[in-house]
Amino acid sequence: MHDRAAPIIAIATAPGRGAVGIVRISGPMLQPWLQRLCGRSLKPREATLLPLKDGQGHPIDHVLAVYFPAPHSYTGEDVLELQAHGGPIVLQLLVSRCLAVAQEKAHDDDAATALLPGLRLARAGEFTERAFLNQKLDLAQAEAVADLIDASTALAARSASRSLAGAFSEKIHGLRDALIDLRMLVEATLDFPEEDIDFLEKADARGQLERLQAQLQQILERTRQGALLRDGIRVVIAGQPNAGKSSLLNALAGAELAIVTPIAGTTRDVVSQSLQIDGVPLHVVDTAGLRPLDHPQVDEVEKIGIARAWEQIRQADAVVFLHDLTRADQSAYQEEDARIAAALQRDVDAAIPVLQVWNKADAATVLSRTPEAIYLSAKTGNGLADLRTRLLSIAGWQAGAADSVFIARERHVQALARVAQALHQAHLILSQTEAALDLLAEELRQAQNALGEITGEFSADDLLGVIFSRFCIGK
Repeated sequence: MHDRAAPIIAIATAPGRGAVGIVRISGPMLQPWLQRLCGRSLKPREATLLPLKDGQGHPIDHVLAVYFPAPHSYTGEDVLELQAHGGPIVLQLLVSRCLAVAQEKAHDDDAATALLPGLRLARAGEFTERAFLNQKLDLAQAEAVADLIDASTALAARSASRSLAGAFSEKIHGLRDALIDLRMLVEATLDFPEEDIDFLEKADARGQLERLQAQLQQILERTRQGALLRDGIRVVIAGQPNAGKSSLLNALAGAELAIVTPIAGTTRDVVSQSLQIDGVPLHVVDTAGLRPLDHPQVDEVEKIGIARAWEQIRQADAVVFLHDLTRADQSAYQEEDARIAAALQRDVDAAIPVLQVWNKADAATVLSRTPEAIYLSAKTGNGLADLRTRLLSIAGWQAGAADSVFIARERHVQALARVAQALHQAHLILSQTEAALDLLAEELRQAQNALGEITGEFSADDLLGVIFSRFCIGK
């Protein structure tokens, strides 16, 4: 682990050229060091324009320096931000100068030129990690920072903003407070068994537990929605050659992303595109047409493409099994469709939904249709709205709750599921004629610990390392 008390520095703006670039420094007791760097003292939270020079006195750039004294800063420590012209060389020179000043020897008679020992380059996410460690943010809010930066839709950005403002944490804290009250009742009964008072019955412990379970279920549902907003759904389009898979990808994306020709086997590799449906990210993958590897027209390149297609299918959240309606009455086509369907049932996780979609409805003469299937034309766009609606439905998205959803992650969903399991066990114990109160207390403790994992109250260092390592440098 790196020294969490050492001052850190990083370029806080994205790589590349821009009008403005920012170098950020955070650590304890920055004032003496920044006075040596800037050649003057800085007023808190006031932008100061000044020149910065290298060790030989050559100018680097004129910068706007803003000093945020602890604890009134993003990290809770002293923070200095240097805003310069956004060229990568300029920013690197500023970082090098800051590191050099930190290593210069101080004059014995000048306390203002004291060293800034240990200044080092920041790890990914370390500024936000320090904000969490200094209790400026809880863990759910810290994760929302990265989610806001990475948001791929406007709805995801608004939901991440709600989580950053504390909406998700507030719900978790409400559950925790109710759970603590219930634990107090159970602990009181365990601590004073000689009292002729049934604490649990008098305080309606069972009713409290049931209300807590109902509240948890509502939050769990909203959390699943938030995780869907963040991660989206991965949809793989599969089917025989020339069923119109690439045309469907192009139609969904509204752009010519994949090559479309009448020649079977045109798509040899995986083609993917991220788009959105009603604000929900959708990651669509077009694959090579599925046919037997011993087919006379399948060469070595197409064999690799077919193998990759099956890999993508096994990793999907949903599969669009695309059929060609113009060939629906051909026995050879029906046999191959049946073979693919059998392979999907045999080799793919049963939890992955498979949508039966018939393409080329504009050119088909077949009239018989099955109610559960979707009929569309990738060429004209008819039926695409039905497909979009069905994809959102199988993903579990509830459009009416969009304005109240907070961004969330799969680990949050899993933690709340463990809370639900513990409360279920607690309810079973409490329903028994002679409840084992020690077991009841343990289930409630486990539930509270799982809640604490979400906000970071019970988080191990290795979990923090994984979470913050996925942030960008400078954040």
